[in-house]
Amino acid sequence: MTKIRTFYIGDLKTEAEHLKSGSKIMTEAPEDNNGKGEMFSPTDLFATSLGSCILTIMGISAQAHGFSVDGTRIETEKIMASNPRRVSELKLDIYLPRNDYSEREMRFIETAVKTCPVANSVHPDIIKNITFHLPE
Repeated sequence: MTKIRTFYIGDLKTEAEHLKSGSKIMTEAPEDNNGKGEMFSPTDLFATSLGSCILTIMGISAQAHGFSVDGTRIETEKIMASNPRRVSELKLDIYLPRNDYSEREMRFIETAVKTCPVANSVHPDIIKNITFHLPE
C-alpha cells in the first residue's frame, strides 16, 4: 500500500509527498481554471500517469523478454470537457526508438498498453486514442 500526503500550500498550488521515498511533486490550477500554468495541473498529472504507467509496463515486459525499449517516448494530449469539468479524451503518441522490433516484441509492447494499471483504472467514458510511431 502506498501512502501519499498532499498539502494545499496556497495560491492554487499543492505539494504531494510520497511518504516512503520523500519524493515530492507540486501542482497548480491550470490557466483555464484561475491558475498561472507554471507547473503541472492535477489533470495533467492524471494524463501523465497513463503515459508513465505504459512506459513502465513496457520496460518491465522488455526486460523480462530480453529486449529494450530504452528511448521510447510518449507525447500526451489531454482534452477537457465541461458540465461537469473533466478529462474527456487522452491522445497518446508512442514513439518507439527502433523500427526492427520482432512481431513477438511488438506484441509485448502493445500488451503493455492494455495491461497498464492506470489504463485499466481510467473511466470507460474517457476516450483513449493511442498511436504507435516507428522511426523511418
